[in-house]
Amino acid sequence: MKKILVLCTGNSCRSQMAEGYLRAFAKGKALIYSAGIETHGLNPIAVAVMAADGIDIANHTANHIEEYQDIDFDFIITVCDHAQANCPFFPGHAKRFHQGFSDPAKAKGSDAMVLASFVKTRDEIKAYCQTFIKENLD
Repeated sequence: MKKILVLCTGNSCRSQMAEGYLRAFAKGKALIYSAGIETHGLNPIAVAVMAADGIDIANHTANHIEEYQDIDFDFIITVCDHAQANCPFFPGHAKRFHQGFSDPAKAKGSDAMVLASFVKTRDEIKAYCQTFIKENLD
């Protein structure tokens, strides 16, 4: 079974969303992990916007990259530029992919504006994950 790691800065929003979608779209064909260079805890707005699209990430945990040093990943996906620049070396044959998404946790403005930022990032991540699974696992 293929192993996929999604890596972000804090493992609170973008990587968690990607983990949720990749699990849903892979339909058991891969083990999906997410981690951060740091851990910021699961963002409640990310949980809410994913639930609104039928993906439950409420029980995900924020994990640090060091927890996965001994796993031989097939794919490593970085979803922010900071993680791409700071991703540690993983021995093995993992193919690396990078797709930077804006960080909705840094959105400013009204509650509606912040929510719109999360929805926009969620929808971009969803499209990326659908394509990734189609091109790499189907």
